[in-house]
Amino acid sequence: MKNILLASDGSEHALRATKKAIELCSYIRGATVTVVYVINTTTAKTDVLLEGNIEERDAMRKKRLSSTEALLKEANIPYEIRLLRGEPGPAIVEFANAHPFDLVIVGSRGLNTLQEMVLGSVSHKVAKRVEAPVLIVK
Repeated sequence: MKNILLASDGSEHALRATKKAIELCSYIRGATVTVVYVINTTTAKTDVLLEGNIEERDAMRKKRLSSTEALLKEANIPYEIRLLRGEPGPAIVEFANAHPFDLVIVGSRGLNTLQEMVLGSVSHKVAKRVEAPVLIVK
């Protein structure tokens, strides 16, 4: 399991997933992590209105990933960050299935049962559709 995909949005759930990825990498010599952050195209217009111009929006996205990046740097884990566009679940699935990842790690959003039944969580969509093994971190 040398090629790990880590989905991150900078949330508390994503940071727990980052810590689990770091733990796994400590056992695997030569493991690398690809961090994906999905720019949700359905909320991108709202982001522009709330966060102002393009530079401010990009700075906010970098800030959301800064904790994830700091943890990986501190642990001396080789990583790269990839920005994807689209709806988070399908975008992560498409990217994961198009590359030779050995493991995909996502945080659980902890939606309540009704929300998950009606909407489905990103982690559930990823677990159902990604071809590689998926680790969902609570």
